[in-house]
Amino acid sequence: MTSKKITLLFTLFVLMSVMTFAQGVTPSSAYMGGGYSIYDSSVIPTKRMGQQNEFWNHATAFPSKPRNMWEVGVSTGIFTVSGDVSPTVFTAPNFSAHVRKSFGYVFSLRLQYINTIAKGMNWKGAENFQKNPAWIYNNYSAPYRLPAGPLTTITSPTGAAGSSVFGRPQDIVYYNYKTNVQDLGLQGIFTVNNIRFHKNKTGIIIYGGGGIGGTLYEARVDAKTDASGANYSAAFKSIYAKYSAPGTSLYKNRKAILKELRGAMDKSYESFSDGHILAGQNSLEVRPRFGNKTFKPSGTVLAGVAFKLGRRINLAIEDRWTFVKDDLLDGQRWQEHAYGDAVLTRDFDSYNYLSVGLNFNLGGKSTEPLYWLNPMDYVYSELNAPNHLKVPKPDCDDTDGDGVCDFLDKEPSTPAGCPVDTHGVTRDTDGDGVPDCKDKQLITPTECQPVDADGVGKCPEPACCKDPRPTGPGVVEGCPASYPSLTFKGNGCSLSSDNKAMLNDVAAKLTANPTCNITISGYSETSKASQEVCNCRTKAIMKYLSENKGISSDRMSANCEVGDGSNKNTIDIR
Repeated sequence: MTSKKITLLFTLFVLMSVMTFAQGVTPSSAYMGGGYSIYDSSVIPTKRMGQQNEFWNHATAFPSKPRNMWEVGVSTGIFTVSGDVSPTVFTAPNFSAHVRKSFGYVFSLRLQYINTIAKGMNWKGAENFQKNPAWIYNNYSAPYRLPAGPLTTITSPTGAAGSSVFGRPQDIVYYNYKTNVQDLGLQGIFTVNNIRFHKNKTGIIIYGGGGIGGTLYEARVDAKTDASGANYSAAFKSIYAKYSAPGTSLYKNRKAILKELRGAMDKSYESFSDGHILAGQNSLEVRPRFGNKTFKPSGTVLAGVAFKLGRRINLAIEDRWTFVKDDLLDGQRWQEHAYGDAVLTRDFDSYNYLSVGLNFNLGGKSTEPLYWLNPMDYVYSELNAPNHLKVPKPDCDDTDGDGVCDFLDKEPSTPAGCPVDTHGVTRDTDGDGVPDCKDKQLITPTECQPVDADGVGKCPEPACCKDPRPTGPGVVEGCPASYPSLTFKGNGCSLSSDNKAMLNDVAAKLTANPTCNITISGYSETSKASQEVCNCRTKAIMKYLSENKGISSDRMSANCEVGDGSNKNTIDIR
């Protein structure tokens, strides 16, 4: 029956969610970036309009915090007590209600009220229950130990003459309870995922927190029938004897034991538990009370996830654990299986509330609760399409018209029509001191410099055209005197189209003068890496002339001169 009630409540919650979403609440897309418009003064409280006006007038960099909605919510779920008696998972009715207010994009406060029923029953019989008045005052007999001396015959708490308590106890009890818990707590909640840098909004928020509060509870046990007032002594003994025979596993039969116990008991929970006011008796200890309910301060930790169904509604799944400094939430605080004088159990009780609920955002002329908004929306919107941002007038005067702003131009008077580099300096490809726009020999070999006013150099006579002897026969006539210099970029070895064009001219001269040989000279720094780059380039030139132009490799030699590296990107052909 209980599980059917839970199923019905959950079904109603889902239907309410679907109906509310289908009715078309205002979508978040109606607001800037899924949040709110920074120009909407209706969401700014009067007391914060001064700061907002300063922001609009660029007197401060920070806008005022908008008015945001309150959240109210209801939930139902599974309530269990972690104590000395095994809990029953599904009980009813269990519900909570809360009101929540955001104080920022991360932190909010929530006031929550919980009203629940917790039940439990042990499948193991207890023998040592003589200190638990809930059973003793209902005429269950248990062994007692006197302060000193051997076990003997004593008088029971009811006044009836007891019998010998040597050997096994007279009765077995199965601990059970039904506890009504009311809880009022104030919790601080932190949202962990609404501030995003790569997405303007989220439909799911994850949160956690903790708080303090007060717990009222009343625990009762089912120790006898209402009709006749008789206890369950005979039934408990019968069930215990049935499942306690040698070789029988209590654990494997636990479901059968619980089933027989539920069939034998009327579930009236008519008796106050240990620590509560007992019929006709005084409480065993002084405890703060409201009527028959015990009051205890409590502390809570919680975690949850909420799913946005619309601007004014969301579905939340939450787990909340509450701790109280009390061991009687389940009506039992004595060790069950210690023979002799029973002692208190080690740990205090606590309770858990696993819930699913609907939350509603209330308030007119307000934004959604801030924990649903991403404060980065406005920042990124302004960067993408400035509306409020003051963008200064660009200062990019270009006096010489070379395309480089004056404050970056290192040559403010570049001649008209001359190409420049990124610093506004006229380009000089071969570094001969004559700008490219006036250079009639765009690439002048290093050995042919200095050059004249037109950028044309005078190259020395090639060594291949001279006989090593100053006079006499063997002088080779007709060798071309001018060969180009090749320029490379970076540390590459690949031949550019310009380099190939110059090598084609070299190949044509060598073909026309079969007695001439050439030396391919490169320049490198002292490092091994620089020397390898130089060798790679000379080999690339020789390979091109040999494989593509048919020049015999015997007519070519190569070397790399080590120096300061000032000409490391130049290859000279002599």
